[in-house]
Amino acid sequence: MRCINFSRCFMSAMAGLIFSAHVAEGQDTNWQPAGTTQNRYGDAVSKGRRNVANSSAASRITPLAATRAAGARGSGSGNLAPIATAPQRARVTEKSATLPQTAGQVFRAYDIRPYTLRSVGATRPEQSIVDWILRETGYEAWHTEPVGLLTATRETLSVYHTPEMQAMCADIIDRFVNTRADQCAFSLRLVTIRNPNWRTRALPFMTPIPVQSPGVQGWLVAKEDAALLLAEMERRTDHREHNSPNQLIVNGQSIVLSTMRPRTYVKGIVPTAQSWPGYQPEMGKLEEGFAMEFSPLLSMDLASADAIVKLRLNQVEKMLPVKLDIPSVVTPNQRVEIEVPQMTTANLHERFRWPTEKVLVLSMGVVAAPDPKNRGNLLTNAVPIFNSPARSDALLIVECKGNLTPATATATTSRTATVTTPSFHGRY
Repeated sequence: MRCINFSRCFMSAMAGLIFSAHVAEGQDTNWQPAGTTQNRYGDAVSKGRRNVANSSAASRITPLAATRAAGARGSGSGNLAPIATAPQRARVTEKSATLPQTAGQVFRAYDIRPYTLRSVGATRPEQSIVDWILRETGYEAWHTEPVGLLTATRETLSVYHTPEMQAMCADIIDRFVNTRADQCAFSLRLVTIRNPNWRTRALPFMTPIPVQSPGVQGWLVAKEDAALLLAEMERRTDHREHNSPNQLIVNGQSIVLSTMRPRTYVKGIVPTAQSWPGYQPEMGKLEEGFAMEFSPLLSMDLASADAIVKLRLNQVEKMLPVKLDIPSVVTPNQRVEIEVPQMTTANLHERFRWPTEKVLVLSMGVVAAPDPKNRGNLLTNAVPIFNSPARSDALLIVECKGNLTPATATATTSRTATVTTPSFHGRY
C-alpha cells in the first residue's frame, strides 16, 4: 500500500511540473490531463474553448503593441525600439517617347525670326509671345487634359496641342511677326492732376468703355480731341507729367516705368543684454512711388490693339510714432520710439482693346500722388491742418502712332486674323 501511495504522489508531482512547464513556455493554460473529460464530447468542447480564448487574446494584440513587444524582447524589457517610418515617394513609371494623341493633338513649329530679329536690345523676345499665348488660351489649358506642350527659342516656337488650340496660337504668332506692324508704335503718358474737374469740359467728347477694376474709368477720345485735351491740361498749375512724352513702345514688346524709391524706418527693437544701451534698432524698408508695365499688341489688320496694363501706386502718408519702455541697469526709465507706417495703395491690372484710330484714356481716380516734395517739412508736419497727404487724379493716355493701313486692306500673310469680338473672355 505504501508503494502504491508513493507512486500516485510521484505521478501527481510530475503532472504538476509538466503543466508548469507548458505555462512558462506560453502554451494554453486550459490544458487538462487525459482522463478529466466527462463524456465523449468533452475533449472536442475543450479544444473549442481553447481556440476561442486564443483567438480573442490574439485580437486584442495590436500591430503597434506587437512591434513594441518584439523590440522589448530584442533589446531588453526596459528599452523600446523606435518605430521608423520611411517617407512616401511618388511612384515613377517610364513611358515611351511617343506623345499621347487622345484628343487629336498635332505638333507644329512656328518660325518667329521675323519678330525676334527686329527686337534689338531685348534679351528674350520670344517670352513675349509665350506670355500672350498663355493670356489668350488660359494657363490651365497647358496643365490639364489633353496633354499639351509649349516651348520657345529665339528662332522657333513649338506647340503640341489640338487643332483648335493651334489656331489660337497661330493667330497670336502672326500678330507678332506681321511686318506691317513695324511702322506702328505706341506713346504712353502718365500724368496727375490735383483737381478732377478737368472732366467738366472733356466729358462731352469722350466715349466711356467698361472697366472691371473698381474705381477705374476709361474713355475713348478722337486723336484731334485728345490733342486739345492734353494742351489744356498742360496749362494747369496742378498738372504734372511723370514720364517722357516722346518715349515710344514697339508693338509686341513690354516697357516698365518705375519711380519706386526705398524708404527706411525703425520698425522695432532687438534686445542686447551684453551691450549698452540694451537694445538695437530693427530697421525696415518699404517702397513708395509708382510702377507701371505696358504690353501692347496690334491686330493683323492694324485696326485694333490689345494692351495689358499693370499699375501700382504706393505712398506713405505718415509715420505713426510708438513709445516703448526699455529699462536698463543704467537708465531704468529708458524709452525708445519706433514707427508704424500709414500707407495708401492703388492697383490696376487689366486688359484693354480699342480701335487704333482712337486714344485710350484711363483714370485711376483720386489716389495717392507719391512725390518726395509731398513729405513736407518740420514746420508743416507739426501743424495737423497742413499735414494732409497729397491726392491727385492719375491719368494714363495711350495712343497708337504711325502710318496706319486702312482696315479694308488685305493681309500679306496666309492667315488673316480680323478681330471682331473679344476672345479672351475677361482674362488679363
